[in-house]
Parts: sequence; structure tokens; C-alpha cells
Amino acid sequence: MLSSATALTASSCIPSPAGPTCAGSGLRHDGSSTGVRARGVSVLDQASARTPVRSPSPARRLGAVVRRLYSRPASALGVTVTALFLLAALLGPLLAPYGANQQIVEDARQPPSARHWFGTDNLGRDVFSRVLLGARDVLSLAGLGTLLAVLLGTSIGLLSGYQGGLLDEVLMRLFDSLLSLPALLLALLLLGSLGPSRNSVLAVIVVVYTPIVARVVRSAVLPIKARGFVEAARVQGESRLYILFREILPSALPPLAVEAALRFSYAIFLVASLGFLGVGVQPPSPDWGLMVKEARDIVTQAPWALYFPAGAIATVVVGVNLLADSLKRILQVPSQLVP
Repeated sequence: MLSSATALTASSCIPSPAGPTCAGSGLRHDGSSTGVRARGVSVLDQASARTPVRSPSPARRLGAVVRRLYSRPASALGVTVTALFLLAALLGPLLAPYGANQQIVEDARQPPSARHWFGTDNLGRDVFSRVLLGARDVLSLAGLGTLLAVLLGTSIGLLSGYQGGLLDEVLMRLFDSLLSLPALLLALLLLGSLGPSRNSVLAVIVVVYTPIVARVVRSAVLPIKARGFVEAARVQGESRLYILFREILPSALPPLAVEAALRFSYAIFLVASLGFLGVGVQPPSPDWGLMVKEARDIVTQAPWALYFPAGAIATVVVGVNLLADSLKRILQVPSQLVP
């Protein structure tokens, strides 16, 4: 039995110029331990080389962006202001002490007080309640319009930038013709045909801002489509939709996020401007622009009825713009993509 074990041990030793190495023991036949160190380093190196490097999860990346947003006063202010107005839009019906169109005739044109924090207008309606409830009307309309414009503009920009050729040329020339008109003038021309209503304002936001989003996405796609991973996906026979939305779009998300924030702020101002001109959302909606329009006639008797909705417009637009500028800096978006 001893001879069998010796034969088995000898048969499992591998000859080498430095001396035979025995499998399972890590020792050369001469008993030296150099083989142990050599084999140990080799195994560790191979194991570390095979270990995949895990990229941070989307939740971790989002958390890192939020922490950096709060690292500077200007960006923290933008995030806080935007979040407060979004909360007001969500919780306005629960927080408003009065209805948007509840009239208290004996309290008409009352200055700010403990009963009416922002005073009342010429019909006795509580200005604070109307500003609070108007946040839902303005932000929901601007937000939905921006979302639709971003979705449509992203799809067009991806296809145009990736495809190139005649399709790209036709789409870009069409968008150039639309962008040659000021946004407000184009909106007025469209509303002249559609008529003043909430749905008309929504359609106007989509038409006005889709070309801008499409051009930004197209500009981001042009350098991305020449990268190696896109070419590899193309060689592997992946479909065009897969390449556009799984390979190219993730790399174009930083400029798209910044552009979406900017479009949202501009859409808020556009909704308020159309309401002020009387071609947007119609009375008795507590739209901020409409409130400013209605308060013009009593600005000398009740200036608070004009100042508070106008202040709400200015504050939220500045807050969202600060947020967009901070995102641009944190995500390192070139000014050539998003001015």
C-alpha cells in the first residue's frame, strides 16, 4: 500500500526546469516553497482579472447627484424652491384655506392679514389660496407639455442624428424654420387657429419646444454613434431601436436632463404669458398669468393681488433655472450642446 501511495504522488508531480512540482501540494519535489509563491500570485492575479467591476446603480448615481446639488448654496436654493412649488402643486387642495373661486364680498381688496395671508382681490377671493391652487394648474400644464416635447424631441433627435442623410437634412431644415420665429409669436399664431383652451396651450408647448429638444439630442448623438460600443452592437446585428435606446440614449441623458429642466422653466413662463395675454387658460382658473391680468385694474387699490402671483412666476422660473445650471455643471455638459 505504501508503494501505491508513493507511485500516486510521483505520478502527480509535473517536471519543470526548476524541478518537478507536485500537484495539490504546491511544493517542488525537492521540497522548496518557491512554487507556492509563484502559483499563489498567479491564481490571485487571475482571480482579480476575472472579477467584474460593478458600475454604480442608478439609485446610487442619483443620490450622488443630489448630494452634489446640495453642496453649493445656489444649487441648493434651486432644488429647494423647485421642490417647494412641486409640493404646493401636489398638496395645494389640502393646504388652501379657501376655494379658488370662493368669494367673500365683505373682504374684497383686503390687505394681507392673519385671515388672508396674501390679501384678497376685487371679488373677495383669497389670493394665497388662488396662488397655491394655481401652482397645480401652471406646473401640471407646463410639466406635461415639457414631458411630451422631451419624449417626441428625443425620438426625433435620436433617429435624425443616427440615420443622417436626407432624413436628417429635411427634419433640421423644418425645425430651423420653426425656430426662426420667437416662441411667444409662434404660440400666438397656433392659438389663433386652435382657440384658447388648456389643450391648446398643451399642444403649443409641444410644438414650440420639440424642435429645440430634437436639435440638442441630435447634437449629442453625432459623436456617440461613432464610438466603439455602438459599432460593436451594429456588427452583432442588433436592431436599430436597440442601438438607439439601449446604446446611444444612455450616453445622451446628461444633456437631455439639463435641456428638460430648461424647457420646463420656459414652459412655465410661456403658460403664464399666454394667460396674461388672455389666450391661454380661461377664467375662472387660478392661473398665475391670468391672476396678474385681472389684478392690473386694481393695482393701485390692491397691489398685493398682482405682486404675489407675479412673484410666484418669477420665483419658480428662477429656481428651476438654478437647478438646470447646477445640473449642467455637475453632469459636465458642454456649452456647445446646451447653451
